[in-house]
Amino acid sequence: MPAPSPAPNLDPGALRRVVTAAAVGNIIEWYDFYVFGSLATILSVKFFDPSHPAAALVRWVAIFAVGFFVRPLGALILGRVGDIVGRKYTFLITLSGIGISTALIGVIPTYAKIGLLAPIVLLLLRLVQGLCLGGEYGGAITYVAEHVPDEKRGLYTGWLQTSPTLGIVLSLAVIISTRGILGTEAFNAWGWRIPFLVSLLLVVVAIYIRLRLQETPIFQEIKARGQTATHPWKEAFTGQNLRYVLIATIVVLGEGCVWYSSQFWAIYFLQTVSKMDVLNSSIIVGVGLLIATPTLVLFGWLSDRVGRKPIILAGFLLAATTY
Repeated sequence: MPAPSPAPNLDPGALRRVVTAAAVGNIIEWYDFYVFGSLATILSVKFFDPSHPAAALVRWVAIFAVGFFVRPLGALILGRVGDIVGRKYTFLITLSGIGISTALIGVIPTYAKIGLLAPIVLLLLRLVQGLCLGGEYGGAITYVAEHVPDEKRGLYTGWLQTSPTLGIVLSLAVIISTRGILGTEAFNAWGWRIPFLVSLLLVVVAIYIRLRLQETPIFQEIKARGQTATHPWKEAFTGQNLRYVLIATIVVLGEGCVWYSSQFWAIYFLQTVSKMDVLNSSIIVGVGLLIATPTLVLFGWLSDRVGRKPIILAGFLLAATTY
């Protein structure tokens, strides 16, 4: 069968709408993820034995890590769903799943009320978050990539890469404002639930925007021609495709180390080793991320001109040197 035609050259306004619609869900997905991570020092003693705060923090980080371990599974399962029912409806599944699970974290009784049941429920909700995020992020990148011309794919997906950063900045802004309004004592006692519950409002907005999306022209053409893969997992992990999967996996492992060390380890270090409070540590990390955000677009644009590989290697070198 002939290969599908390249993505159409949409007008700039249409491309902006595509990127915005994909990014707004990503912002909320990562907002939910980051609220969980950035409140670790406060919430670890809410869901684990508070008489051993150091052990509680380690267990909290372990549950946080579970969300990462199941993301590949989420990508495999929901990626297949996206190939069957389309990118648009898969978006709605992932967005609803992570939004509802995050809001439910905001109403779980603490360890003091229900004992070990509290971390068990928390773990189950984190599994849902991780599965949905695994499908969401890759789906959003695919959605944008299938709309834009080949020679501008790095630029437009670079804009989409800003959404995780904006998600953490939004989460930090909600945490900072909630803490400022309620005060430290009330926030630590019960106000920490509010950032989780805010997720529901954000999800409603994102679902409204995404319901107005159309399927990507490339997906519509592939489906019309009957060219969707019948055994996608087998095809992905055999032959030449396996080589690409392994290379991409190694690259993403390195990128994940760089990304999360600069965000979560930085904020954990400020709060636990430097003994800085939640407000000031959040401001420092948030400002740093805002300063770095434009470089995501810059290097995406540059990758269209010099290639992806030099940009990736230069980023790893810079991270290894500075870290």
